Parts: sequence; structure tokens; C-alpha cells
Amino acid sequence: MERTERIYMDHAATTPVSEKALAAMLPWFREEFGNPSAIYDYGQTSKNILESCRKRFARCIGALSSEIFFTSGGTESDNWVIRSTLKLKGAKGQHIITTAIEHNAVLRTLSQMEEEGFEVTCLTPDAQGHITPDQLENVIRPDTILITIMLANNVVGTVLDIPALARVAARHHIWFHTDAVQAVGHIPIKVHQLGVDFLSVSAHKFGGPKGTGALYCRLPNHLPALLTGGGQEKEQRSGTENIPGIVGMTAALEEAVEDMPQETGRLIAMRNRIIESLCSIPGVKLTGDPENRLPGFASFMVEGIGHSVYIVNALNEKGICVSSGSACSASSREASHVLLAMGYDAKQAAGALRITLGRDNTKEQVDHLLSVLPDVILRQREAQLHAK
Repeated sequence: MERTERIYMDHAATTPVSEKALAAMLPWFREEFGNPSAIYDYGQTSKNILESCRKRFARCIGALSSEIFFTSGGTESDNWVIRSTLKLKGAKGQHIITTAIEHNAVLRTLSQMEEEGFEVTCLTPDAQGHITPDQLENVIRPDTILITIMLANNVVGTVLDIPALARVAARHHIWFHTDAVQAVGHIPIKVHQLGVDFLSVSAHKFGGPKGTGALYCRLPNHLPALLTGGGQEKEQRSGTENIPGIVGMTAALEEAVEDMPQETGRLIAMRNRIIESLCSIPGVKLTGDPENRLPGFASFMVEGIGHSVYIVNALNEKGICVSSGSACSASSREASHVLLAMGYDAKQAAGALRITLGRDNTKEQVDHLLSVLPDVILRQREAQLHAK
């Protein structure tokens, strides 16, 4: 008999809203629904919680409250930094540096900027997904105005050495942005230790609600507004603030940071067990850095299966949710641009499998995954042989 309980192991794509975050949000939908721009009590109550959340959120990442701007998510935050920096700094130069493994929120935005006359240098990572300070140093030019490199990769889980890269940028007085969407809430982050000027956050990656995020903007590097209108967020980001979402995101991040010491060890133990078990299967190889990776992140290349979507579908029939790659390309059979950049060919990249754990996963669930996945891989390999 097939197992009917759903086991969710795709937390890099999104996470369930935590119970604490949900409870914190509920009163702000109906009981305290005021517009924070209004001067009467309903409005001022919302304004007060907004600023309280800003302080609490800032504390979680080692920032000042005046350096935090609330947005609709990581994509908006990435776009705000890129588009506004180029608008502000375009007179100095039109050269931007990034990497070939960035999220499409960065890469597609930069592609549009190229159409407008900006020049983009895209650094190629090593086989584990790393960029070295020397690589960065070698492509900096007098007209370089922005460097944008992610903190943790969403396909293989590698955590990049952002402090070392940011130091290179600082020596040249170039603004440095990091997309930290996969990292915030999962590894300790203090922005001033990272040395970055800008950092993007998305709430739904760490137990907060979808459609809510933040941008850290190091003083005095305030950007021109991306959205204009009523002048919210200190005239920097117009639009009535999503108070329930901001409350939920703040509660979720506080919970994630508080639980991180014990949760990290638990996730690493389960992750390592998955890696050890699957890599004992011939033709299954780990992708990304084996050590410097996100705690709950296990990613593999599985040979001989045609495409990992078959594995994902077979596991889904058994009530287990995993991913064939990044969430943004899960519906496509195109090879991941991240894996291609890391040196895998299209056939190898087609076998990419990503298993990402969260606070709701248990040892028993990992046991069940490992009891069924080897047979699923074997059956798919046999199916591929018969199809030839």
C-alpha cells in the first residue's frame, strides 16, 4: 500500500508559514487593519508595529533599522538595487559584474540593462559553485559601478565567500549587492560582517508569507525609488505597506534565528545521511560544495534516468515532494544555467535532483525517502534502457 502522508522536501522553493508567524499575522488582517499613513488611532497602531518590525528585523541581520526597507520579495529587492544603482551611477560608468549562477531575478534584469547600453561581465564559477577574489579583481574596471553576487545558490546550495568578495569591491569603492534569499533564516548573517552595501530577502524562504521581503541598504547608500507614489518607506518605496506580511516575516525570521543553533545541527545530520546514502548508489554524485553548503540542502546528479522530472513525478505519486532543480525552472526541461556554468553538460544537468529539508522534516521522513528513492532510480534507469 502506498504511503498517503505528504512529505515535503522542497524548502528551497518555498516553506510553510510557521505557526508563530501565522498567529502574529492574524490580528492585522481584521482587528488592526489601519493604513499606517493615517493619523488616527487605527493608522498609528499600524505605523507603530511597522517601525517595531523594522527594528526587530534589523536586529536579526545585524543592521540598523534605518537601513531596512520592506518590499514585495527578493525579486523586487534585486530589481531595485540593479535598476536604481545604474540610474544613479550611470554617469560614472556602465559596467556591472555578476556571476553565471545568479537567480534569474538578477540575470534577466541585467540582460535588460545590456539592451539599454550597460555592459555586464559574468564570472564563471568553479565545479563547486565558487567565485574567487582573484577572479573578481581581474575583471574590475574604472567604469565598474556595481557587483552583484549571491550569498547561497538555489540549485546546489553552495555558500559563497561573500566577505572576501566584498572586500575586493570595497578596495575599489564599488557598490556590492548580494541576493541572500536562500541564506537568510538558514545561516547566521550579520550584514556588516559580510561587508555588503545591499542585501535582498524574501520571507517565504524561512517560514514567512509569500509576497513579502526586504532590502538592506547600508547607510548612506540610499537608492533612488523604484516605485513612486505616496512616498511610503521614507520616500524610497511607495505603496501602502503590507502590515500582515511584514509582521509575519519578522516573526518568522526571529523564530528562525532563535532556533538556528539547534536546528542547524539537526538539518545537517539528516542532510548528510541523505547524501551518504544516495552517493553510495552508482552513478549518483553530489553537486555543490560538500562542506560550505546550506544546512538542509542536498543536491545530486543522477546518471541514466533521462530526466530527473521522472524521479520527481514518481516520488510525488508516493507523497514525497522534491525538485528537479530550482523552483523557477521546475516546469521546464531546459538544463539549469547554474549547472551548465559549473561545467556539467546538458545531459548531465538533466539528471539534477534537489532535496531540501526544513523544520517540519523528521528523521522518520528521511528514512522513508531513503527506503523508496533507490528503487525509483533503478526503475527509471530500466525504463530508459528499454526505451532505447
